[in-house]
Amino acid sequence: MTMPFAGGIDANANATLIFSLVAAVIYAFTLGMPQSLARSAAKTLSVAMLAVLSALQGGPLLLVVALAFSAVGDAFLSRDGEKAFLGGLASFLVAHIVYIALFLRSGGGLGLLGAESWRGAIALALAVFVVVMLAALWRRVGPSLRIPIAFYVVAILAMGMAALTTNSAWVIGGAVLFMASDGLLATEKFLVAAISPHRAWMRFAVWVLYYAAQFAITLGFLLG
Repeated sequence: MTMPFAGGIDANANATLIFSLVAAVIYAFTLGMPQSLARSAAKTLSVAMLAVLSALQGGPLLLVVALAFSAVGDAFLSRDGEKAFLGGLASFLVAHIVYIALFLRSGGGLGLLGAESWRGAIALALAVFVVVMLAALWRRVGPSLRIPIAFYVVAILAMGMAALTTNSAWVIGGAVLFMASDGLLATEKFLVAAISPHRAWMRFAVWVLYYAAQFAITLGFLLG
């Protein structure tokens, strides 16, 4: 069995990656179940193990920090209620800011967005996506959530733009998947009726897109 890191399946790095993948799959298959400590643990460990993997492999400190804050955000979002949602929002806001710093530090500068047409086209598409999403959410969320959500939306757009300055297809793809996951999460939480039959598959898709995003960004830095 070919493993991404040297040493085979018994190596710490590969074992940690498998642990992360197993936790992610367990959480995916418990999405329809009631809240529990076990569900929260599976969700949190999925990305926490990616942070551990990054540390084990000597990845950039900013990558470890971004993944750690993401895991904290997952812990918050595994619970219900507005306070838990705001805690998750704050944690992911910090994670995105750290990702922005990491991508800009690793990339070739924002000038690349204008110098290479494909990067500019993706950047424009991301900007349109974010403007449409914010306009839709503004009418549907309570006044107390509008400003936090606006800050978060600006941060994810900046994260996507920063990723486009790198030369890693894994990192760029991961950032786009991250934005897609956030957009779908916002749609499921605020724009779709509470009794809609679509909510089940949307929650599953949000998790798959999100975990794939973190996985891709992590491997983009560790294997790049």
